[in-house]
Amino acid sequence: MPTVEKVARSDAGLASELRVAVMRLRRRLANERDPDNELSIATMAVLANLFRHGDLTVGALAALERVQPPTMTRKVSALEDGGYVERRPHETDGRVVVVAITERGRETVLADRRRRDEWLARQLRGLSAEDRAVLRAAAPILHHLSERD
Repeated sequence: MPTVEKVARSDAGLASELRVAVMRLRRRLANERDPDNELSIATMAVLANLFRHGDLTVGALAALERVQPPTMTRKVSALEDGGYVERRPHETDGRVVVVAITERGRETVLADRRRRDEWLARQLRGLSAEDRAVLRAAAPILHHLSERD
C-alpha cells in the first residue's frame, strides 16, 4: 500500500502534467479561431456563457467569469456596441436588466466553435481507439474539475 507521501507526490506530479497539457491545448485551441472573429478570448467567453445559459444579469455573468461587475459592464457594453448582445428588462421583474445574445452573437460563437471542433476532431482522428476511449472517459472528469471552486 502506498504511503501518504507517495500519493501526495503522485497527485502533485499528475497535477503538474495536467496543468501543462491543458494549458498547451487551450493555447492551441485559442489559435484555431474563426478568421473573421475580432473578439478577444475573454469577450468570447462572455458570449459563450450567454449562448450556454441564456439571458443573464451583468452580476451573474461577472460571477461566471470571476470578474468584478464593473469589468463585466464594460465587456457587455462593448459587445452591445458591436451588436453581439442586447440588454432588456427581465421577463418577470422589470427592475432587473438582463443581457441576451443576439443572432450575430450566436453566429460568432458557432463559427468559432465549429473551427475549433474541426481542428480538434482532426487531431483525435490521429489517435488510437484506446487513446480516444481514455479521452472520452476523461472529458466529464475534466469538465467537473473546471466547474469546481
